[in-house]
Amino acid sequence: MRAMRQIRELAGDTPAHRNRHADLLRAIAIAAVVTGHWLAVYVTYDGTLQGGSVLDTVPWARWLTWLFQVMPIFFLVGGFAGAASLTSHRERGGTAVSWMLVRTGRLVRPTTMLLAVLTVSALAARVAGVDSELVGTGVWLAAIPLWFLVAYLAVVALTPLMYGLHRRYGLAVPILLTVLVGVGDVARMAGGVPYVGDANYLLAWLAVYQLGFSWQDGRLPAERSTGLPLALAGLVALVSLTVPGPYPVSMVGQNTSPPTLALLALAATQTGLALWLQPGADRWLRRPRPWTVVVAVNSVIMTVFLWHMTAAALGVLALYPTGVLPNEPAGSPAWLLLRVPWLLVLALILAALVAVFGPVERRPGGRPDPRGAPVLPALAGMAAVLGGLLTAAVAGPGDHGPAGMPTAALIAYFAGAALLRHARR
Repeated sequence: MRAMRQIRELAGDTPAHRNRHADLLRAIAIAAVVTGHWLAVYVTYDGTLQGGSVLDTVPWARWLTWLFQVMPIFFLVGGFAGAASLTSHRERGGTAVSWMLVRTGRLVRPTTMLLAVLTVSALAARVAGVDSELVGTGVWLAAIPLWFLVAYLAVVALTPLMYGLHRRYGLAVPILLTVLVGVGDVARMAGGVPYVGDANYLLAWLAVYQLGFSWQDGRLPAERSTGLPLALAGLVALVSLTVPGPYPVSMVGQNTSPPTLALLALAATQTGLALWLQPGADRWLRRPRPWTVVVAVNSVIMTVFLWHMTAAALGVLALYPTGVLPNEPAGSPAWLLLRVPWLLVLALILAALVAVFGPVERRPGGRPDPRGAPVLPALAGMAAVLGGLLTAAVAGPGDHGPAGMPTAALIAYFAGAALLRHARR
């Protein structure tokens, strides 16, 4: 009750100049991500748990990724919000480092809680005699969101540099980044050049993030005359790149590991739709009820994202070994019908997790002196956090140490998080 009262007060105190449409897009995107991930999980149990992705066995499901792959929306909105907050921070006398400390605080805090809980849970499971491979697989499933977080934190850390390029060169920056993504695709797919395409993990998301800068300063105006042509151009490019090839139709898997031109075509489509829909969305969000819902979702959005795969792992253990959900072929009518109780149970588990861990995200963090943030601890902390998360993300399922993840990765992450916390205070 107290949390809801605070949310209603926060919604009522929203300044008139705030772009509410950006917050709505973020809320819709998190709902799509959670639902899409849950629907993609395919589990069987015949004495041992086995599973995979429905996209690997049900070809028609791959088309649905055009709706559920909304990671570009997060980077688009992130670029919009980053540009606005960085500009405001500098107007108050802040530095790039102090802005980074403030901006990453709400991302790192709930991530630290997730990794701490996973570490303790994995160690407890080992003590209880649970098979080490099963522990590692469970931790890997729960930690899948770290893939996104590595890229997003890296882009946030580069925001001051990239925003400086944006102010000087505008839309030429995302255009150049898109060209570089295409070069990486060619090197990886046609030339067989190793590792070159891996740069797209950063370049592609930076390109979408830069579009958020242009949205924020009006170079991409939120008008139907701008949004609709961009959306149609992106859709034409997406169809042209995937239906005849050479890119697969699915926007999950080969088009995200690493990101490709096809994914950027989807990003252009989503950006155009966002711009096209903003005038109507702005009017609708002036109503207190829908805006309060949007504020409520955004107040725990990182918690929802970080814990939704933990909810899936707990749901698997609760529903399949007990026989509550039977084994049905993926994509069959019976399997589709069983997605209803599956989603309901996972939603209840996630709601409980958010109730427990949501306050960690909502709690105000330490704010550094904008004029005197310690540079070296901040940069070292950020590097350690990114290195630890990246090492944990690429490890994959399996037994990687007592906590289910590489021990060195956890040590690096927690040391980096401690340095960032020290720098903020």
